[in-house]
Order: sequence, then structure tokens, then C-alpha cells
Amino acid sequence: MTAVRHAAWSDLDPATLHDLVRLRVDVFVVEQECPYPELDGRDVEPGTEHVWIAAGDAPVAAYLRVLTEPDGSRRIGRVVTAPAARGAGLGALLVADVLDRHGDVPLVLDAQAHLQGWYARFGFAVDGAEFVEDGIPHVPMRREARPQGSEATSSASGTRGPV
Repeated sequence: MTAVRHAAWSDLDPATLHDLVRLRVDVFVVEQECPYPELDGRDVEPGTEHVWIAAGDAPVAAYLRVLTEPDGSRRIGRVVTAPAARGAGLGALLVADVLDRHGDVPLVLDAQAHLQGWYARFGFAVDGAEFVEDGIPHVPMRREARPQGSEATSSASGTRGPV
């Protein structure tokens, strides 16, 4: 079974930190051609959690971060899978892990519009108007709090994760 790892920024060793940031930059800035400040200051906030999976030779094959918002909700963001690992369901494993551990509070995210249906499989619903960020259409989504561990694992089976 693939192990999902999670840590605060201050608990990451330098090599893992490098690999997490490199994957984010390689996909979001280079592949998706969105030149923006990838390091936005939120990675180091208290309560921010970095969640990733190592697979094969890749120390970081898939990644996301979870932010704690002022209202107590959690924000899922920076969901990314390395090109060589796409189609293996790693993104779904990461989201399922977050739902299992944080699903008892509201969860929010800004999904790339073409992934709206993918996130809906996990119980997320559109929660506002579509907007364009860095040239890519996005849609805000929300999942209300549910009892701890109520359905995340079953929602992830057979899904394919985002890039």
C-alpha cells in the first residue's frame, strides 16, 4: 500500500522540502505556464500541513497542502501529481487522506474548472462563481463537515487524480 505522509514546514528535511517545491514549480509554473510567486507565504503558517506520496523512484510523486483558514475551515490547495505518476490514483489517495483526518470540519478549495466533477466525487459542491486565476478557469468548491472517517476511502476508489 502507498504511504501518505504529512508534515509541517518546520518538520520537513531539506531534501523533501526541495522535492515538494520542485514538483509544484515544475507543474504549476513550467508545465501550466503560470509565472506566479509559487511560494506565497502560506506554507510556513502554523496549522499548514504538507501531504505527499513517494512512489517508485520519485521521492514526491503527488502532493497537496492543507491550510487552516481563520474561520476554522481547512483549504486544500496545490494538488499536483508528477507527470510520470499520473493515472495511478495518487491524487485521490491524498484527498481521501485529508477527508479522513479533517472531514469533520468544512473543507474548501479552488478547483481548476475542468476538475470540478473529480472533486464532486468527494462531496465537494460549487460554492461561487467561476473565476480566472493565472489564465486558468477555476471554481470555488466546499464540502461541509461530516463525521470523522464517514466516507472518504470509498469515494476515492477507482478515481483518477488531477495533475
